[in-house]
Amino acid sequence: MIMQRMPHGYTNDTTGDGVVVVKRYAGPEAEVRRELERAVLGRLQGLLPVPPVLDDVDLTPGHEAGLRSEVRLGFVHGAHGQDLMDAGRATHMLHAGGRVLARIHELSLAEILPGSRAESGEVLVHGDFGPNNLLFDPETLEIAAVLDWEWAHSGHRIEDLAWCEWIVRMHHPAQIGALDAFFAGYGDRPSWADRQTAMLVRCGRLVDFCERWEPEGDGVREWQTRLRATADWTE
Repeated sequence: MIMQRMPHGYTNDTTGDGVVVVKRYAGPEAEVRRELERAVLGRLQGLLPVPPVLDDVDLTPGHEAGLRSEVRLGFVHGAHGQDLMDAGRATHMLHAGGRVLARIHELSLAEILPGSRAESGEVLVHGDFGPNNLLFDPETLEIAAVLDWEWAHSGHRIEDLAWCEWIVRMHHPAQIGALDAFFAGYGDRPSWADRQTAMLVRCGRLVDFCERWEPEGDGVREWQTRLRATADWTE
């Protein structure tokens, strides 16, 4: 089969052939993010629906500048969460997303991130949770895989809750009302002030990420614009 670029990729270059997915990491700390995702996915097998890690290799000289390493994952067949949002299935999809996020936050932090120096109340944070990183079985609409664990870390549960909401507000504004189902599925809805603060913190970190990657690039301006827009939101 021919490897083709996977849809919905943003930071990294991801290709697949229906059997294998090759994810090539780009930007600052690419190798660190690769190694983190490999380790986390390995420990999550059997605990959550996630892609299996097949193997990984360093990229050889001559690849596109900025691509530092890659990992090979098993291909997971499923409907992408963002496609389901656009197809009018936002309520069901976000409710299922809330349920699986609650499962993530209930996992043993020490087992998934050994050596993490968690403070009281900290959990395993996915780091980029939202419909952009969920695959669903096209027949049952159950979650088939939670993708992209390169930003996983120990932190506070509101980080994932707020970022999923940010994805919906920014990319699917017509579906904001379906966020009620997301928080119902999760079982909690922190205050708007706390959620917005968490969104602003994450946007600020992405501004910094882009500045370290390409100081004069479009990404810096894009995330600065998104940061300002997020500050103007009201519930």
